[in-house]
Amino acid sequence: MAALLFGVVWSITAKECEPGGNLFSILLLLLCAVVGGKLVGLIKFPTLPPLPSLLGMLLSGFILRNVPYVSEVFVIQHKWSGSLRNIALAIILVRAGLGLDAKALQKLKLVCLRLACGPCTIEACSVAVISHFLMGLPWIWGFILGFVLGAVSPAVVVPSMLLLQKVGYGVEQGIPTLLMAAGSFDDILAITGFNIFLGMAFSTGSTLYSIFRGVIEVVGGMVAGVALGFFIRYFPSKDQESLVMKRAYLLLGLSVFAVFGSAAAGFSGSGGLCTLVLAFLAGIGWGSSKGAVEDIVGVAWDIFQPLLFGLIGAEISVTSLNPSTVGLGVATLSIALVIRIVFTFVMVLFAGFNFKEKLFVSLAWVPKATVQAAIGSVALDTAREKQNVLLEKYGMDVLTVAFLAILITAPMGALIIGLAGPRLLRKPNSDQLENEGMGLPKGEEPADNHKRQSFGDESTI
Repeated sequence: MAALLFGVVWSITAKECEPGGNLFSILLLLLCAVVGGKLVGLIKFPTLPPLPSLLGMLLSGFILRNVPYVSEVFVIQHKWSGSLRNIALAIILVRAGLGLDAKALQKLKLVCLRLACGPCTIEACSVAVISHFLMGLPWIWGFILGFVLGAVSPAVVVPSMLLLQKVGYGVEQGIPTLLMAAGSFDDILAITGFNIFLGMAFSTGSTLYSIFRGVIEVVGGMVAGVALGFFIRYFPSKDQESLVMKRAYLLLGLSVFAVFGSAAAGFSGSGGLCTLVLAFLAGIGWGSSKGAVEDIVGVAWDIFQPLLFGLIGAEISVTSLNPSTVGLGVATLSIALVIRIVFTFVMVLFAGFNFKEKLFVSLAWVPKATVQAAIGSVALDTAREKQNVLLEKYGMDVLTVAFLAILITAPMGALIIGLAGPRLLRKPNSDQLENEGMGLPKGEEPADNHKRQSFGDESTI
């Protein structure tokens, strides 16, 4: 069947399926990224969470691009790679919108709101200032880089926290639930900020006009998202057959159209916000039945995740990499991470945690991966469409630092959480563990030990 499918596609596309063609290279990348992810996932250390498989996917693309002879037959045109990354971005935004819990939004404690908004905003501003003076980026591009780096990665945090929660570490204080709930909102804030400054960076005119255009893109994206969200809540009707498949098809189709359509219309910052609002409102309208739609969207993500991280790795060429960009990028990232850790500690000062627990929350709020891969290349793709050499340089700088952030912080974050959790967090006593199912409670308020409701532990990007 696979050979027949390949034969049919080859007969239609001819050279695209041969070595050096786009389809051949995409298929090779997908295969290598899946294998690389599986191999990295097999690397396990006792008492530690496994390394994120996305590292193998990232390195697979990087190796294919930079190994001699292999790189000659591995060629993907920018238009193809940019389109695939935008589709993956649309899927991520759909998952983020569906994962938001309306009840959690109403019941979130102040500490969770501080944790979701404070560190991301501070890191974005810190990166903007540091990159402006160290890397020479304009202020707007500094904020673009800042919001790219400002998001925490649920792909790293959630699996690690679930392992600690299963054993019982921190569950009495509600730390696993707190981190997993705040992670989604942290990512939404970063994506929103990125879209605002992306629109400003590519607008022509005065600074005041750029700010006005950014506001217009935000408002326009939200209005379009509200309209489409209410439409998809009631269409197709509940009495139709294959309702879940139709809902998933419409949701993904409208989201991809929003991302590509907004870029074609010259309002690239609107598409992401439209998708987020659309998916969020659709999820509220579908209620408990949205879980089946999330499963289908998850299948789409399983296909595009290896492509996304592989394509990000494949954008980095050793021969064209500027050593100063790497050094200054690592310096910018390091300084910003220190500021983020300190500010996160400040954000949880009055949350009822002891010193060790505050330190753990600060360290666990470091890993970066999924959002950086999704939006790290968007500015570069947009600059290529504009055919502006200077903006392409800025976009490549943003992508390079995003690549370094994933490569450094994803494994480091997983190891920090795995090592620091048992040493810094408290476990319930044996009677509570037995009564609560061996460490599976949803968490308790740090101050008064009253149980609070789950914020949807697995509703993450």
